[in-house]
Amino acid sequence: MLAGTANGPGSQQRGKNPCSRLQTLPGGATINGDITAFYALGIALGLGLVIGLERGWKGREQEEGQRIAGIRTFALIGLLGGAWGLLAHETGTAMLAVAFASLAVVLAVAYALTQHRVQDPDIGITGIIAALLAFAFGAMAGLGHGALAAAGAVVTTILLGVKPTLHAWVSRLEERELYAALKLLVISVVILPLLPNEGYGPWEALNPYRIWWMVVLITGISFVGYFAMKIVGERKGIVATGLFAGLASSTAATVSLSRIARRSHGAENLLAAGILVAGATMFPRMLVLSSIFNWSLATALLWPMLAMSVVNYLAAALFWHWSVQGSKTANARLQNPFELRPALLFAALLAGLMVLSRALSDRYGDTGIYLLSAVSGLADVDAITLSLANMASEDLATSTAALAILIAAFVNACVKAGLAGGIGGVRLGSRVGASTLFVIATGLTTWWVFL
Repeated sequence: MLAGTANGPGSQQRGKNPCSRLQTLPGGATINGDITAFYALGIALGLGLVIGLERGWKGREQEEGQRIAGIRTFALIGLLGGAWGLLAHETGTAMLAVAFASLAVVLAVAYALTQHRVQDPDIGITGIIAALLAFAFGAMAGLGHGALAAAGAVVTTILLGVKPTLHAWVSRLEERELYAALKLLVISVVILPLLPNEGYGPWEALNPYRIWWMVVLITGISFVGYFAMKIVGERKGIVATGLFAGLASSTAATVSLSRIARRSHGAENLLAAGILVAGATMFPRMLVLSSIFNWSLATALLWPMLAMSVVNYLAAALFWHWSVQGSKTANARLQNPFELRPALLFAALLAGLMVLSRALSDRYGDTGIYLLSAVSGLADVDAITLSLANMASEDLATSTAALAILIAAFVNACVKAGLAGGIGGVRLGSRVGASTLFVIATGLTTWWVFL
């Protein structure tokens, strides 16, 4: 009977209460429930102090009685939330909601009385919201979500502290930039998740999610590049865009930067530097992807990939050194932070390449591994890298897989040179193309030496 009672529903319910005698921690360790409750209250008090410290510092010059809540009040509000969070295990969450609503009423009344007394009232309600959040975070700690509550309190404190910076950004924000941000959110947050991530059409080669993801990448890179150039200037902004955009898609970065060259004559060296930086970032990315599934394959690719990356970065540095400063680079600024039409055109090209790649794979099968790598490199290198890494871990020779990946990288580098010339013009294309040929020669030589 005793054993049955101990294992009954009532004991399971009590096991969820932080005030019960024994509590299980991550890793299987157990501690006294009273200590767990004290720990939760300590977190709640600390989170209230963190938020209160920022609020107290903000209103440090105000006289006593002009503030709704200071550092002590915020600490007590956090502790109050923690206490109600612990009690909610016994009384239920309904009473916790009543406590939250009661606190909101008290704060609202205190706010109204304070505004009535001061000569120059501040109609902002940030302090009230911060106090309610302090209570909520304290309650979360009492309910056992201490880590999440701590993260929320830190983010809240940062947002409260950077008010002048945020307001300065908003004051400098142009209307077209605001609408551009909203459009980018629509195509990435609203449209992208709705698209099916599966194949359609001939050979089921057309993946709507993947194609639209490239649209999001290209427009997003243009968006980031616009603000990078606006914040740090054209020269640094273009290279920074190439560096970070190359982590996602060096091809998309090439398209975005090449479009700038059409209306910024004289900035070809600078734009070539940005494109080459993006291309150089592709090689370490491929190396990391291959190492995830096959360490032997990554070892075989190590020296060729590193050599090509170093040469690419050196070429970018050389063009950066040659880049023209002053008025000739001032036109490199993007005129529109959100340009959808070029991204849609590139997505259509990508869709055609997907069908072509699948057709060749169906025609030649596994024996056409090199041809398949070359065709896959026309559109993307990540997919073929992961595929060959898996095959090399089963029945494909490591040397064959490594050479096939290098072929995909060579072809993709040539595609970027072609895009730079076709979109940005001959002057940009010749610079990127010459550097690409040297990079490919370096890769082949290094592969032959370490073969």
